[in-house]
Amino acid sequence: MNTKRKRKGLSLRGRQMFSGYMFIFPWLIGITFFFLWNIFQAFRHSFNHVELISGVGTILTPVGLDNFYYIFREHATFGREMFESVFQMVVNVPLIIFFSLFMAIILNRKFIGRGFVRAIFFLPVIMGSAAIANTLEMVMNMMMGGITGVSPEAMRAATGFNAAAIIGMLEMFEIPPQVVDFLVETIANLHEVIRAAGVQILIFLAALQSIPPSMYEVAQIEGATSYEIFWKITMPMVSPLIVTNVVYTVVDTYANSEVVTTAHDTFFSLQNFGASAAMSLSTAILVCLVLFSVCWVISRKVFYYD
Repeated sequence: MNTKRKRKGLSLRGRQMFSGYMFIFPWLIGITFFFLWNIFQAFRHSFNHVELISGVGTILTPVGLDNFYYIFREHATFGREMFESVFQMVVNVPLIIFFSLFMAIILNRKFIGRGFVRAIFFLPVIMGSAAIANTLEMVMNMMMGGITGVSPEAMRAATGFNAAAIIGMLEMFEIPPQVVDFLVETIANLHEVIRAAGVQILIFLAALQSIPPSMYEVAQIEGATSYEIFWKITMPMVSPLIVTNVVYTVVDTYANSEVVTTAHDTFFSLQNFGASAAMSLSTAILVCLVLFSVCWVISRKVFYYD
């Protein structure tokens, strides 16, 4: 009697999982041998007084929570910079995400010189933040924290932005000073938003180009307005990439914040290795809490299209 042998092998789901694991395998190697070890070292150094002795190596002396007490109670600027960095993150991340999606929708349309315009928005990423920061240093000094110390004429001549007129108009309508400060700071940070939005625009642009054109055609045949098409088709289809862009933007904003510079200077200039490790660990934990909270909220509204 002939018997049919069952072919043993991975199911479709198993093959997909295997492909996914192979795709992230290099990342797993990197995070295991490079990232996790450094996290462990930073955690250990934050609870010790670290000394580097030539010919001997690293000497660790347990000090308990003294490093954390120093950075939060005795350090002149760390506590303020830490929470200011989180505040700037909360303000800038929504602006960057909104601007990136807005520009991606515009750049996804067909018009003359579209490739050149796309290159312009990605140019700050290629050039690096240092070049952009040096070019706009005068503008940043004038408008971030020093807006009242510069004459309106000098500001208008240097930037083309008549801040005094806008502030006067807002105050004439009796808008609260907190709202005025937020709007002025938002305008002042506009160049930073544009600089930081290059990668996010490309991600949103790829998401928009992956939407089947037939979905838009059907919606137009059914008489849907542009407003309805955006909220019923475009927004749900790009929503998974919003989470990706939020994660990238939060990490990028944190990496370029003042608190990272303070931890770097504490390590290399002051050679206070324990305090620097405590600074890095504290801010990393705070940023992770913010990141997980935001992603958890956004993920509940994400639509996945199969």
